[in-house]
Amino acid sequence: MRYWLLALLALIGAQPAAAQKIPARYTPEAYVKIRHPAWSRKAVLYQLNTRQFTQEGTFRAAEAQLPRLKSLGVDVIWLMPVQPIGAKNRKGSLGSPYSVRDYYGVNPEFGTLADLRSFIATAHRLGLHVILDWVANHTAWDNPLVTQHPDWYERDWKGSFRPTPWYDWSDIIDLDYTKPALRQYMTAAMKYWVRDVGFDGFRCDVAGMVPVDFWNNARAELDAIKPVFMLAEWEWPDLHARAFDASYAWTWENAMHDIAMGKADTGALFNYYSWADGAWPRAAMRMLFTSNHDKNSWEGTDVERFGAALPNAIALSFVSVGLPLIYNGQEAGNTRRLEFFERDPIAWKQSPNGVLFQRLIAFRKRHAALDNAPWGGAMVRVVNSRPETVFSFVREQDGDKVLAVFNMSGTAQQIGFVDGPFAGTYRDFVDEAPVTVAQDSTMLLPPWSFRLLAR
Repeated sequence: MRYWLLALLALIGAQPAAAQKIPARYTPEAYVKIRHPAWSRKAVLYQLNTRQFTQEGTFRAAEAQLPRLKSLGVDVIWLMPVQPIGAKNRKGSLGSPYSVRDYYGVNPEFGTLADLRSFIATAHRLGLHVILDWVANHTAWDNPLVTQHPDWYERDWKGSFRPTPWYDWSDIIDLDYTKPALRQYMTAAMKYWVRDVGFDGFRCDVAGMVPVDFWNNARAELDAIKPVFMLAEWEWPDLHARAFDASYAWTWENAMHDIAMGKADTGALFNYYSWADGAWPRAAMRMLFTSNHDKNSWEGTDVERFGAALPNAIALSFVSVGLPLIYNGQEAGNTRRLEFFERDPIAWKQSPNGVLFQRLIAFRKRHAALDNAPWGGAMVRVVNSRPETVFSFVREQDGDKVLAVFNMSGTAQQIGFVDGPFAGTYRDFVDEAPVTVAQDSTMLLPPWSFRLLAR
């Protein structure tokens, strides 16, 4: 009897997994719990530095430029902080917008609250969305919270208020997020700008320096008002579960910069995309950029950082998996590092960069394969005969397909295709001419050039 029972148990154990009742704890669940707003599906971001965007440096002057941004094709305007700037320990004559003196106020340098509301209303009429740069980690030294709630601030070893350690951020002091009352205050302030002023979300400064559970709760309270979009200035998958739609892809920019400077080959991109594919949830948007306010002011313009490779870097940011960003002035071919603590208006002019951005945005919006996560197609590597210098891949979704081929070198490359779903008949990005790619096809790529083929 004992042997018969053992044999029966063995038989049960040998049954296919589908025939067994699997405990619920083994059922996978989506890591990303938030729902991206529908309008972010094809979104292209545009960072607007109000101080430098126009000769006047005001919301009203910037508002007049919104139709131009609409015609460029961008969808989401990211306004750098709009609040009054601290005077105590200020850097330069005007100070940093990231030194916030009043979370509910408007910097008179830029205009009035009515001016700001008018800017947002015009953006909305044009079908654009506007997000506000939010500085939750620290305040100005002379923010009223310093005297009203001194216990809300972190202290150094002497018991004094302190800036963020290790950085040259002497114009600010850090907040202490172990205080529930601070969390309630900061969340209420964010809700005010969404509910009462009309913003559609936030770009959150140094988001990883603020506890994730704060952001998780803030997102839930904001979404209860309306669907918002949240961008984290940080590079952690953890931020995407319940708080942020998108985060920075610094490692992508660094990889592309190293290739442009001759310090790396396409292996740097293989490393990035392997990590992004393996470590990041599919629904997490990664913001790809060739410039922003920090890069431009402190590390160099996009022209300095990418040189002849700049068109390739821009194009890759628009067709690979990622959320593309344009920093104001890039479309005018700005070659100047803009001052950060002083007025330094952009010198606007016609530039081939503007045409490139406009055409890339239009191309991206025509092709479902290039939609933002989680809607667009995954990148599938296409192996070519010169993999160290030529980066190639396919994205495909809902019957739409894009083949992208980039020569990431300063010499011409003649390639053949070795493996991958590359075969097909396409139309060329440049002139819509039909192109057939077969197993025996070859392609000649000039130095630092790219081909985008779609069907």
